[in-house]
Amino acid sequence: MADDWHGDRAEPLAVGPPRQRMTRRQRARENRLRRRRRVAAVTAVSVVVVVAVVAVLLGSRMWNSLFGGGDNDYTGSGVNDVVIQIHDGDSTTAIGKTLLDNKVVATVKSFVDAADGNDSIAAIQPGFYKVRTEIPASSAVSRLADPANRVGKLVIPEGRQLDDVSDVKTKAVTDGIFTLISKASCVDLDDNQRCVSAADLKAIAGTATPAALGVPQWAVEPVTAMGADHRRLEGLIAPGTWNIDPSATPQEILSTLITSSAGQYEQSGLLTTATNLNMSPYQILTVASLVQREAKPQDFAKVARVIYNRLAENRTLEFDSTVNYALDRIEVATTDGDRAQATPWNTYVRPGLPATPICSPGGPALAAAEQPAPGDWLYFVTIDMQGTTLFTREYEQHLANIELARRNGVLDSAR
Repeated sequence: MADDWHGDRAEPLAVGPPRQRMTRRQRARENRLRRRRRVAAVTAVSVVVVVAVVAVLLGSRMWNSLFGGGDNDYTGSGVNDVVIQIHDGDSTTAIGKTLLDNKVVATVKSFVDAADGNDSIAAIQPGFYKVRTEIPASSAVSRLADPANRVGKLVIPEGRQLDDVSDVKTKAVTDGIFTLISKASCVDLDDNQRCVSAADLKAIAGTATPAALGVPQWAVEPVTAMGADHRRLEGLIAPGTWNIDPSATPQEILSTLITSSAGQYEQSGLLTTATNLNMSPYQILTVASLVQREAKPQDFAKVARVIYNRLAENRTLEFDSTVNYALDRIEVATTDGDRAQATPWNTYVRPGLPATPICSPGGPALAAAEQPAPGDWLYFVTIDMQGTTLFTREYEQHLANIELARRNGVLDSAR
């Protein structure tokens, strides 16, 4: 039976083309390809491993630099003085990153931990601060919390002009904006004091292009018309508190201040007001500077109206403040000789507005120039030592008011 079963079994059928035997050359080629594939695979795996190791090492280094580990911190009193900037809205971590970038602290985490719970750091003001490189995080916190280490803080009072002015009677000198900037720029780094000089600021103000100085488009034409006179920038640096970089150049400092001031002026509605009054923004700024110098705050809006009324009637303004401006002095009573001097600012001999603003007007003076009080006044005079000022349209009444001012000893305030 077994033999019969075996004999009856079907024979297997061949499927596909018959296999061909490989030659010796083909076998060698196949072996070479196989070796190449193995080498490529090993290389690829090696690259992946190397990349992974490098990524882990870099990541670890970055993590440790930012957040540290253990007691990773500097010791000692530091290496060099350095100035760092804290921006508006910087968090404690952001401040730590700035310190790390300037090699002040070893890690961000060490600074964040040291600053935790410190109200002075939480309330720190934007600006520039002097610290030292490679100091303990706790020392960095202490230095930043100390107001004495804040540098580059510039305060410009309302009504200041670019140049220093002297009081004729007292001989006292009032610092101009250039001098204020110079003093604010001073910083002592490793016992070497560095200051931007007022002379350098004045030189750049007269020689750099309006574009390089950040002059806004609405002021380019009148600024250019003043040629190389440094006073072409008068009024373009607004009063207030500013932060200046002690390491910046004179041109960079002026450009930063003028650009920021232009933005501040424009936010007050200067461009819109100029359009409504059919004047240029620069002319409104000039009117505001006259208001600042000629009046007490309670009379700003009325004096602005006097200016506009006199301009509308083509009358000369005849303000002593415009005479004194070119003389860099404070003197209420000007002489006939002073008033006869032909300068770009003297409104006794020059029709219309002076060539530039005569100071940096504050917000209230600018607001008065933008929204003058209603009235038909053409004259005003301060009649007593308390600052009482009388306004009138009639010249005869103005003469009577002048006589009253003369009797009260304030004739030099007459207009």
